[in-house]
Amino acid sequence: MTNDNNWWKGAVIYQIYPRSYQDSNGDGIGDIPGISSRLPHIANLGVDAIWLSPIFTSPMKDMGYDVSDYCDIDPSFGTLADFDEMVSKAHALGMKVIIDQVISHSSNLHPFFQASRQDRTNPKADWYVWADPNPDGSAPNNWQAIFGGIAWTWEARRRQYFLHNFLTEQPDLNFHNPEVQQWQLDNMRFWLERGVDGFRLDTVNFYFHDEQLRNDPPNPKTDKQKGEWNPYHYLYHTYSKNQPENIAFLEKMRALLDEYDARTLVGEVGEAHRPIELMGEYTTGNRLHMAYSFEMLGHNFFPAHFKKQVQEFFAGAPDGWPNWAFSNHDVIRHVSRWLKPGMDPNHLAKQAAALLLSQQGSVCLYQGEEMGQLETILEYHELTDPQGLNFWPEDKGRDGCRTPMVWSKDQVQGGFSEGKPWLPVKPPQLDHAASEQVGVPGSVYEFYRQMLALRSAQPDLRLGDTRFIDAADPMLVYYRGENILCAFNLSAESHTLALPEGECVLSNQASRSGHDWQFDANGFVILRVK
Repeated sequence: MTNDNNWWKGAVIYQIYPRSYQDSNGDGIGDIPGISSRLPHIANLGVDAIWLSPIFTSPMKDMGYDVSDYCDIDPSFGTLADFDEMVSKAHALGMKVIIDQVISHSSNLHPFFQASRQDRTNPKADWYVWADPNPDGSAPNNWQAIFGGIAWTWEARRRQYFLHNFLTEQPDLNFHNPEVQQWQLDNMRFWLERGVDGFRLDTVNFYFHDEQLRNDPPNPKTDKQKGEWNPYHYLYHTYSKNQPENIAFLEKMRALLDEYDARTLVGEVGEAHRPIELMGEYTTGNRLHMAYSFEMLGHNFFPAHFKKQVQEFFAGAPDGWPNWAFSNHDVIRHVSRWLKPGMDPNHLAKQAAALLLSQQGSVCLYQGEEMGQLETILEYHELTDPQGLNFWPEDKGRDGCRTPMVWSKDQVQGGFSEGKPWLPVKPPQLDHAASEQVGVPGSVYEFYRQMLALRSAQPDLRLGDTRFIDAADPMLVYYRGENILCAFNLSAESHTLALPEGECVLSNQASRSGHDWQFDANGFVILRVK
């Protein structure tokens, strides 16, 4: 495992959703000993690091994104000793370990919030965002919560409202208070001292709010006829997040990590209105090392979209660094999202792997993606996610991408657990079991291994600049560095394209006749040109 301080640049990070990776004790919930037992599967892929979604003590109102103890492991996942053992094993296998940090808000059961809500004079009174009501008793402004409804909840004891950008059970911490900032930095130091190699920062642009509590203006993109399924989308979030004070705190976090060798910060920038601009701003100078992008997590699957994200980022932040992903624990899995009539899901999965892993920037893979796993179709009574429970059927929530990993097609619960899993394992997911793919020539898993090995062996694929070549839709063509040419047919129809002469280093659904290449549905080729 390298101790290079820039190991993160161009790295490939494998995201683990701990509840759904491997259950070691039969309670139906994935845990840290289970993750440890499956680390060889991840190392065999050839990734540089793993990232664990939250594992801290939590009442699990939002599956761990509501933290009640920042310096301990939730009992459902194991113990600190289990965590230390997992980190040691990952390091021995040559992989770094990144963990989530959910510091913009805590659980309402955190002792500090329980103290803060008692009155306006206690030692933690100013540790959360409190505001007086309007003269008519209404909430102080129009800010909306992401999971539905107004972002303010009344506390009778203080005769004030508290802010929560997410669930009522997730009160926002007051980062305008320097004590709060230092406390969270100390919490991060606790994990750095335990040997973690970096942090994925949840909701990194939410830390500060406008102290004047000004109303967010209307979103000019709202369809006046159709409206929005979530009232949060009616607003342009000018004051409830993205505040300028955030920059100074990012620099404090970076200074903390710079005290240690070979550590990294990747921030989740959740922003609909100027995401690429914000990513650039947050990764320029001594701030975040990388910004995690949502811009390739949507339904857009056409050349101009991918070209726009890459070009805009590097034009706006030539000294910044992006982190791209196609799937994660919050969105429909990309094979299901992009599959169209005439497409074979396995060919699409391989094309997506080649496309993602040939991007300039760092990359996150989501568990199961390496097997071409599909979204699980769930019924309402099977849901656990507050987003799906609150907005069904317009939005079915995030449980469909969070169902358990399927290790063996022939084992009970796909080899995930000997008990009833927290979310169901269904037959369509069993078809994408690791047992059907690992070591099987031509499988999606083995293609990921090939593509990861190619990225690792070719510095141009990790760090080379991107230069796009004009090509008619649906062809996406670009150089990485001087000599690597990538061409993708992002459609279900066949297309022919003339390409420069070169050595084919990897392809699928593509064949050459002279200078012309025939690309079948989801065909692609990566060439080393002369």
